[in-house]
Amino acid sequence: MKPTNLAFLTTSALFSMCFTTSALADVDYHIDIDQPIHHLAQVSVSFPKTESTQLTVNLPVWRTGRYQVLPVADGVRLFEATDSKGKVLPWQRTASGEWTINLTQPTAVKVSYQLHANELGDRLRHIDESHAYLDASGVFMYSPEFRQQPITVEMKVPKGWKSFSGMDKGRNSHSFKAANYDVLADSPIETGINQHFSFEADGREYDVVFWGEGNYDTEQIITDLHKISGQASMIWDDYPFERYVYMVHATSGARGATEHLNSTVIQLPRFNFREREDYLRFISTASHEFIHTWNVKSYRPQGLVPYDYQSENMTDLLWVAEGSTSYFQNQLLLRAGVMTAKEFFEDLSLRIVLNENNPGRDTQSVAEASLGQWSSTWGDYAINHSVNIYSEGYLASMALDFSVIQDSQLAHSYRDVHKALYQNFKIPMGYNVADVQNILTTLTGKDYQPWWQKFVNQPFILEFDTLLAQAGLVTTYGDKAKTQVETGIGLSGLHADLVLATVAKNSPAWKAGLTAGDELIAVNGLKVTAEGFAKRFEDFKPGDKVKLTVFSNDRLKDVSMVLGEQPKGELSIQALESVTTEQKAFFKAWLGIDWPFDADGEWIKSDNDA
Repeated sequence: MKPTNLAFLTTSALFSMCFTTSALADVDYHIDIDQPIHHLAQVSVSFPKTESTQLTVNLPVWRTGRYQVLPVADGVRLFEATDSKGKVLPWQRTASGEWTINLTQPTAVKVSYQLHANELGDRLRHIDESHAYLDASGVFMYSPEFRQQPITVEMKVPKGWKSFSGMDKGRNSHSFKAANYDVLADSPIETGINQHFSFEADGREYDVVFWGEGNYDTEQIITDLHKISGQASMIWDDYPFERYVYMVHATSGARGATEHLNSTVIQLPRFNFREREDYLRFISTASHEFIHTWNVKSYRPQGLVPYDYQSENMTDLLWVAEGSTSYFQNQLLLRAGVMTAKEFFEDLSLRIVLNENNPGRDTQSVAEASLGQWSSTWGDYAINHSVNIYSEGYLASMALDFSVIQDSQLAHSYRDVHKALYQNFKIPMGYNVADVQNILTTLTGKDYQPWWQKFVNQPFILEFDTLLAQAGLVTTYGDKAKTQVETGIGLSGLHADLVLATVAKNSPAWKAGLTAGDELIAVNGLKVTAEGFAKRFEDFKPGDKVKLTVFSNDRLKDVSMVLGEQPKGELSIQALESVTTEQKAFFKAWLGIDWPFDADGEWIKSDNDA
C-alpha cells in the first residue's frame, strides 16, 4: 500500500489492519455511463455483509476543496436497495444526503440509483458525449460503517474513451482501486476523449490529461508543469505521492480548479490559454493546486481531520490552508523560471491595490473569514464588510513571512513553518493555532501570540511600503502620479441598465445615500448609459458635486454626490533609489532569487520577458 493511501487511514483503521486485512471486504462501485448526451448514468454500490438492523448510506453534502454546503443529492433519482438475494429492502430518506435502509437479518446490501451529472462549474460531476468528470463526493455513496473498507470502481464507458485517476489501476483500463472511501473521495476520475502526456520529475511520475478543444499549447504546458513539479524542495523535504495527475479542462465557459490527494483538475474557457496574462493565470493555478498536495492534503487544521462529509468542518485556519497556498504559488513559479520577477511583482501590485480598495478589510479578520467561509456569499454586504481567505490570507502570510525572516535574522522563513507542519502533523493528525505559534517560536525565539492577535484575530491594515522596504522595494504610481474621480459604484456588467451591484462603504456614493439595487438614470439631468458610465465621470474632477437621478425601490429621486479622488494609472513595485546589501540579502531570503534589478533600477531581462 502506498504512503498516499496510508495517510488517509484513521487510527482505528490502522489498528484493525495490524491484525488482518483479509477481514476487510471490498465495497464495490459500478457506474454505467449509458446516456451521456443527457448527462445520465446508473450507479450501484455493493456493501459487505452487515450485522446491523439498519444500514445508513450517504452522499456528501460538500466536496473537498470547496468549503460550502451544496445540493449534491439533488442529482439522485430511482434509489433502490436490495439484499444478497436480490430482494428489495425498505428505506427512508433521513437527511439531505442520507438514506436509511431497514434490515431484518444480516446481509450484504446493494444500492443503486440514477445519477444526473451536469455540474462542471462546481467541479463535482459532469457527463456528456465526450467525457465524464467524476468527483466521488457527487457520484458515489458511502456507508459510515464501511468507510474504511477497501474499494473498487468499475466503469462501463462509451467505446474509445480513456480513463485516468490518481487511484491505482484495477482489473482493466476503466477500473480503479483504493484503500478506503477517503481516498476515493479525493481521487476524481477523468474518462472520455482526451489527450494524455506523461513525464518524470525528481523521481516521481506525472500524467497530464487534456479534455476539450482550445487554444492551449500542450508542449509549453508540459514543459512548465515539469519545471513546477521539480520545485517541491522549495519548502518540503519529500513527496506524499509516487504519481500525480494534472487534469486540464478547456470548457465552454466553466472555470476554476480543485486540489485532490495526488491530482488536480484545472478548467478555463477554451480560448483563455494563449495570451500571456491568461496563461499566467492558468499556470499559477496549476502551481496553487500542486502546493495543496502538501498544504491541505498532507497536513491540515484539526477542524478538517477527519473530513465530516455530512456537515460543515469548522476551523479558523482556512486562511493558512488557502491563503498561504496562494502566497506560495507564484514563488514556486518564480524559482522554476516559469514566471519572471517583473511578472511576480505585477501580480503582487494588483493584490495590494485590491486590498487597499477593499472596504471590508477594517471589519473582518482572517480568522473570522475562515470560520465564515462555509456561509460566505458574494454581494454588496460581503464586499463591504468581509475579507477573502485567499487574498487576505495571502497578505497575512506575507506579513508573517517578513516577520519570521526578520526575527530569525534571515535564518528562516514562512516556508520553514510549512516544512515543520508537514514533518510533525501529517494526517491523521491535525494542527491548531498553538501548534503554529509553537513552530514560530522555535524558529525565531519569540512569542508570536501578540503578532497573531494583531494580524489574525483582528482586522489588519498593512503598511506596504514599510514592509517592502525591508527587501529594498517601494510601491509607486510613477514620478508624475495623477488622480481621477472616485464614485464607489460597482456595476454587475450583466445588464444593459445601470443597476448598482455594489456601493463601497464610506465612498462618495455611500455617503450620498445610494445603495445596491438602485438604478442610475441621469447625471446632472442628462441620461447616462451602461456603456458610457465610466466616460461620463471623466467629465468631472475630484471634489465636484453632481446630481444623480436614480430609481430606488421603483421611486424616482435625485441625490447629490461629491466626487472622491483615487490614484490614476497602475501601481508598480520598484527598487528603492538606494538599496543596501542587507536589503538585498533580505530579498534573497524572502524569494530565493538574486536581486532582479540592474544598477539603474531596471528589470534584468530573462528568457520569459517579452
